[in-house]
Order: sequence, then structure tokens, then C-alpha cells
Amino acid sequence: MQQRILILHTGGTIGMEASTDGYRPAQNFSALLAEKLHGYTLPVYDLVQLDTLIDSADLCPNDWSRIALSLTQQWHNYDGFIVLHGTDTMAYTASALSFILQEIDKPVILTGSQIPLNTVRTDALNNLLNSLFLAVNSVLKEVCICFDGRLLRGNRSTKVNSASLDAFDSPNLLWLGEAGVNIQLNNRILLPAGLPNFRALTFDSQAVAMLTLFPGIQANMVEQIFNMEGLKGIILRNYGVGNVPSHNSALMQVIEEAVKRGIVVVNVSQCLAGGVFQDTYASGSVLSKIGVTSGSDMTAEAAFTKLHYLFACDEQVDVIRSKIPMSLRGECR
Repeated sequence: MQQRILILHTGGTIGMEASTDGYRPAQNFSALLAEKLHGYTLPVYDLVQLDTLIDSADLCPNDWSRIALSLTQQWHNYDGFIVLHGTDTMAYTASALSFILQEIDKPVILTGSQIPLNTVRTDALNNLLNSLFLAVNSVLKEVCICFDGRLLRGNRSTKVNSASLDAFDSPNLLWLGEAGVNIQLNNRILLPAGLPNFRALTFDSQAVAMLTLFPGIQANMVEQIFNMEGLKGIILRNYGVGNVPSHNSALMQVIEEAVKRGIVVVNVSQCLAGGVFQDTYASGSVLSKIGVTSGSDMTAEAAFTKLHYLFACDEQVDVIRSKIPMSLRGECR
């Protein structure tokens, strides 16, 4: 039986066209896609488009549920899935889908482009062609990003360049594969197949926030964020291996009091690579003493979406804190 792929178009630059007001969604993207792929020997695909396309910068947490539902409703009808997505928040969606879908038995490949598909110098066609062949690869059983010849674990990925075609990388994990003359996979680090057990989740946009520390940050500013209505957890993007201005006693008190109130505070690094080693320096170990949870070597996107996911699963605070540094879908060491 011939393998079939579902391409889910959620929005993004890949499906846009130029206008006097900048890029906007192209008319009849289905016909454009068929035209660009005509003449190639490819796996059979069906294209489904969300009723309301998502501008990547407008993405909200419940859009992850909408995308996941579109996939799971068709899960048994296809051999693999491609999600066309805007690049600005692609790493967030890839990370979120890895947690929502959990252990899967088919590939889910997110891709898009820096230049629209209907433009002469587009990178979209190469990304699409590679994704089509990867989406029928029986070895892949996880959520990935395919971009500029790189196959990356979705929840290890981050956008590293706004202007180059090699826009994505996974700084703390080797690429899962590379599309050169041949497509080569790094089999030893691929996740094993699982038994899908999908569940519908509702995300609360107010539940999780992210804060980047900077020199001279004031305690009263942080206090306002920690006191936001509906906040349940916060990702703190700290210096180096997870260090904070530990001599700022007012700041440390704000964080400690938030933890005592049940706010889950996760420590991730501002650095692209390396991750958090919270007890290496005294300026980091103070966070362990006041109950801040290490985010290990997760990307900010993975930590943010993982925390959202655990809250959406209605886990208890102590369970969430224990699961944050624990690898659920290969997102951390």
C-alpha cells in the first residue's frame, strides 16, 4: 500500500505573498503547492488548512491544542505528518506538540521557510521536499523540525538566525539527521516508537510567564510579574549556568515568597548551549535553597511549553517540580 502524508498548513511565511502592506496569506495555497511540487516523484499527500491561519507572532498556547487535534483526528489515516508553520514560534509549537502527543509511532515534521513559496529564491521548496521524504521514514517516531537540510528534535530546537536560511539549530543535541546528497539519520539518538495515548488539553495563557534577568533588575519589577493574576509558573532566564544576583536580597526574597505560595519557578540559562548547573556557584545554589527548580539544559521554548503542558495535565505542584528536570520526550539531558 502506498504511503500517505497529511500536510497541515497552519500559516507562516511559506504560504504568504507580497502585498503593499507586507506579506499576507496567499490565495489558493493548495494550487500553488501542487504547482511547485509538480514533476517530482513524491509520496502521496493531502493538504489540510486550518480554518483560521496563524501568524506565527500571534500564536497562543491553545493553538497548540488546535494543531494537535488536527493531527490526532487523522492519526490512523496517514503514515506521517508535516506541519507548515511560521518560523518565529515554530520551536515553541514543536516543543509543545512533543509533550501533547507524547509517545508516538509516526513522524511529525514541522517546517516552513524564510522566503515565501511563490518567490523566486524561496527556501520553501527544499524544506518541503526534504520533509516529504522524512515524513514517510519508518525510523522516525517523534516530533522534529526540518529546515535547511537539518533534521532537529523539535523540543531541542531554537531559532538562531532571523535572516539566514539555516534559521534553526539544536545547541545541546546533535542533529537527528542531515539532508545532503543522501538523507542521513543519526539513529542512535532517535526516540523509540511508543503507543499513542492522546488526550485533549486546554492551555491557560496566563499560567506561565518568562522573565530574562539583566544587570540592575529591580525586585519590585519582578514582584509585579510574580503577582500577575492567574500565574502558576515562571521561566527565569538566568546568567551562565543558572546564576542570579544573589546579593540582591530583595530580589531573592520575592522569588522565595513566590515559591512558598506555590509558584513553580524554573531556572534556565540565557546561553544557547550548556544549560543549568544550579549548584556550581554560590550565586546559583541560593536558588536551590529557596526552592527554584533547575531546567537542566532545556531550551527556553521547551521549558515554557513543558511547564504549560504539566499545568494543563492538572498535575500537583510538587509533581510538576519533580518532572521539570526529568526527560519526558528527550528535551533534556
